[in-house]
Amino acid sequence: MQPKGNRVVSEVEAITGHSYIAEQVKMLDGSPGVYRMLDAESRVLYVGKARNLKRRVANYAKPSGHSPRIARMIRETTSMMFLTTRTETEALLLEQNLIKQLKPRYNVLLRDDKSFPNILVSQSHDFAQIKKHRGKKTEKGAYFGPFASAGAVNRTLNQLQKVFLLRNCTNAQFEGRSRPCLLYQIKRCSGPCVGLISKAEYAQSVEDATRFLSGHSTEIQETLATQMQAASDDMEFERAAALRDRIKALTNVQSVQGINPRGVSEADIIGLHMEGGQACVQVFFIRANQNWGNQDFYPRVGADVSPAEVMQAFLGQFYATKDPARQLILSHGIEDEDLMTEALAEKLGRKVEILVPQRGEKLELVSGATRNARESLVRKMSEAATQDKLLKGLAEAFGLKSPPQRIEVYDNSHIQGTNAVGGMIVSGTEGFIKSQYRKFNIKGDDLTPGDDFGMMKEVLTRRFKRLLKEDPDRQSEAWPDLLLIDGGAGQISAVAEIMGELGISDVPFIGVAKGVDRDAGKEEFYRPGSSPFALRHNDPVLYFVQRLRDEAHRFAIGTHRAKRAKSVMANPLDEVPGVGPGRKKALLAHFGSAKAVARAGLADLKAVDGISGALAETIHDFFHDRG
Repeated sequence: MQPKGNRVVSEVEAITGHSYIAEQVKMLDGSPGVYRMLDAESRVLYVGKARNLKRRVANYAKPSGHSPRIARMIRETTSMMFLTTRTETEALLLEQNLIKQLKPRYNVLLRDDKSFPNILVSQSHDFAQIKKHRGKKTEKGAYFGPFASAGAVNRTLNQLQKVFLLRNCTNAQFEGRSRPCLLYQIKRCSGPCVGLISKAEYAQSVEDATRFLSGHSTEIQETLATQMQAASDDMEFERAAALRDRIKALTNVQSVQGINPRGVSEADIIGLHMEGGQACVQVFFIRANQNWGNQDFYPRVGADVSPAEVMQAFLGQFYATKDPARQLILSHGIEDEDLMTEALAEKLGRKVEILVPQRGEKLELVSGATRNARESLVRKMSEAATQDKLLKGLAEAFGLKSPPQRIEVYDNSHIQGTNAVGGMIVSGTEGFIKSQYRKFNIKGDDLTPGDDFGMMKEVLTRRFKRLLKEDPDRQSEAWPDLLLIDGGAGQISAVAEIMGELGISDVPFIGVAKGVDRDAGKEEFYRPGSSPFALRHNDPVLYFVQRLRDEAHRFAIGTHRAKRAKSVMANPLDEVPGVGPGRKKALLAHFGSAKAVARAGLADLKAVDGISGALAETIHDFFHDRG
């Protein structure tokens, strides 16, 4: 039986498409809300919002007058879901949340939902730290951003360190130092950790850095120039030279910012270009009259989607997790500008202005963003055409039924079995999908150090057990069409064993091993039950596989190095309850090393200044109960 409204009908009399929607309209009122259209398998086809649900849904009940995309969606609709809201603004916010969560086939969908980095001038310490920050703004301090990429932040931080000499070390590193680090030696830090600058002087540098990031760079440059002249007049030539270097570094910061609009202090410049059923959106971040970089996005669109619909969907989804600027300067207008303005202002807690300029500097800015969007889309379409050819060639070379839409490549990295990690990278029709990369910390206690076969088994077992649990019916795009394994016959046997145990027989896998000379270009490929084979030396498919394998190797090595560095830098004292930076410093000063603290007797621990009898017992028990 199948529900229809408030009554029940048999499968024989079940209706779909226009007729079904017309029945639903009879039960709706004029409330604002969100509607979902579902197909015969209860997959969400489309999510929409409405100021008046009855009037909006009634449009779909008409048998004609729809674009091909909408007509196809209506034909596939077998059921609908409705949720009323108090206001249309609530409906808009709910619509965008559902689109991001459900990823309906017929919605314009922003596929790349990365967070953007900021610069944080931390205020949780007497000597403020300047650093890169991603995620929620929970730490006390001044945030500046967003920047378009980590590279843009790193370049700016690098120059700011030269100008303002602020520390970037952690509070724990700061407290544990007895002499200045290398950054002080190369004039990137003023050495506050060992008292080489007073608290007042350092605070002034922090204030100058904050003013610069707020757009007051000219004032700071004039102040530094005055100080340099005064130092020169007083024949303090070393100080004058240091100030000269800071002025030069400040000039470099300003020059790498690119275009710096005079009349736009804070805005997101958003340009859209559509061509051949595809779209590119370029976003430039203008803050403090400075260009803090740009980023391109390629939302999923249909051939008959309007620029207004794409722009509105982009704004709703993009700012669902990000704070908008005070001004959004767009290349194309949107359908519900007043509603979007209200929703964004409510989110930000202050006025947000949406503009589609017709002349002046703002038009020049958005025209530049649109030009970049057009050029990026042309490059993207060219790369996609090349990728399609490579995927077809890969299918022919490896005897696949069709070109793979999702390729997963696996590699392991370790040093004699220590800090072992597995890496998975993903490639598809548009190249590498970095948001889908995964790392696996090898947990197997029964593994022999360096057992690559055992590591591969563990990684694939965890990967596919989770996939079977989350999507047993294989409805999502998370299931791979091809696995590439770094290794030869042994690795392929291990993969075949684990896939057989999991009952997965329709996911092909290939082993990629270097030939007898271990030279690139002489790779051998292994398949279950077949003899090894090779591709000709100049085959584009061979180069493609090499790039995939090298990317997996790079990702696994990078993950391993990060894990190893973390373990090297880890101090056992950080894990002891009640031991903060001050007490850790006292313990290290008294005993000389964490290892000596771990070996110390209870009486010796009690003798350390600042360590109470109760804490000494905690420290002693922590180290002596571990092994």
